[in-house]
Amino acid sequence: MNPVLKNTMLFAIVGAMILYTGFTQSWNTALVIVNMGLISAIMALGVNLQWGFAGLFNVGIMGFVALGGLAAVLIGAPPTPGAWSAGGWNILSAFVFALVMVVVVVSVRRRMAAGWPRKIVVLALLIVGFFIYRALFDPGVEAIESINPAATGNIGGLGIDRGLWVTLAWPVGGLFAAAAAWVIGKTALGLRSDYLAIATLGIAEIIIAVLKNEDWLARGVKNVVGLPRPTPNEIDLQNDPAFVERAAGFGVDAVTASTLYVKLMYAGLFTVVLVVLLVLAQRALHSPWGRMMRAIRDNEVAAEAMGKDVTARHLQIFVLGSAICGIAGAMMTTLDGQLTPGTYQPLRFTFLVWVMVIVGGSGNNFGAILGGFLIWFLWVQVEPMGLWLMELITSGMPDGSALKAHLIDSAAHMRLFTMGMVLLLVLRFSPRGLIPEK
Repeated sequence: MNPVLKNTMLFAIVGAMILYTGFTQSWNTALVIVNMGLISAIMALGVNLQWGFAGLFNVGIMGFVALGGLAAVLIGAPPTPGAWSAGGWNILSAFVFALVMVVVVVSVRRRMAAGWPRKIVVLALLIVGFFIYRALFDPGVEAIESINPAATGNIGGLGIDRGLWVTLAWPVGGLFAAAAAWVIGKTALGLRSDYLAIATLGIAEIIIAVLKNEDWLARGVKNVVGLPRPTPNEIDLQNDPAFVERAAGFGVDAVTASTLYVKLMYAGLFTVVLVVLLVLAQRALHSPWGRMMRAIRDNEVAAEAMGKDVTARHLQIFVLGSAICGIAGAMMTTLDGQLTPGTYQPLRFTFLVWVMVIVGGSGNNFGAILGGFLIWFLWVQVEPMGLWLMELITSGMPDGSALKAHLIDSAAHMRLFTMGMVLLLVLRFSPRGLIPEK
């Protein structure tokens, strides 16, 4: 079959499944799948850059997604009154001091000859610097967290709540993730692939732990709710006589119409972001830089022999892919309207995204997008489908049957079972993915 026709049919099948959901369940459910499918496709695109272009095994995806969510808080949340004057400047001074100490330690290591004197001086600088840092940092944190802890207790954000200006948090989320990726890459990209995976997973867990425990930053596990959105509020639309009249003209009540309208606006914004990133990724793939990255992926030794700086190129693409995941994380937090650090689980933001990339087709940007939509659709729909199937299978069993209860309860595990089955089937019959790399 013609590859273009085959790929078009695959996207059409996924689109038909989403449309079927809209007709048989609700259009709200279908649009939820579309919006999260768009975000998932962007995450898969970022991971595909790292793995499909360069062969970098990054399992710290959730850390970069969480940093994107943090950006949405720091940009959109209103500032906490009195927080900066109470302790914000202390914290900023502590960070500046830490940066200066890093520069001093690096300078000392470069200027002094290797040996015990250098080790003693560096260790002394680190110990003294740590205590000075804590002396600046801790009072600031205590002061901020004591400000109305039931409602705030955090430093707040810039309070940008003016329509589309809220989307400024999305590129900022990419910058946060890119900065973290640069630090991680400078220390971990010299490791072999399996050790790189362990390092990125560990660092991602550290990022999540910081978000959960540093209440001054984003309220920790108390969560930040009510974040501004780039779309109108549903309540405002329902109170708008003109909107209610237009909805009635379509035969839809105002509540349903407002939720559909908001979700459609999100879908439009997310589609624009995905298309822009896809165009850039495609241009990068077919550029000399993209061909160089694939040459490095296929044979690092040969690429080094040709004079390519493999480590620098790996760092470059690691930062780019992580930035895309950060953008997706900021978009998701904006969509949810809240930051909930406890939901950043490896199953959702690491395993699932990797399944999307592998099933869609590693090394192919369109494959990553297809995998994002397909796997997210299955993730949402498989559990209710599994419950329906189990109820059908057990319909002839008497009520109170232990086997019937066990089978119905097992429907909750259909998600993991289905993900595993899809992954096994694709690896068996199409090991390069549904849309393989050309």
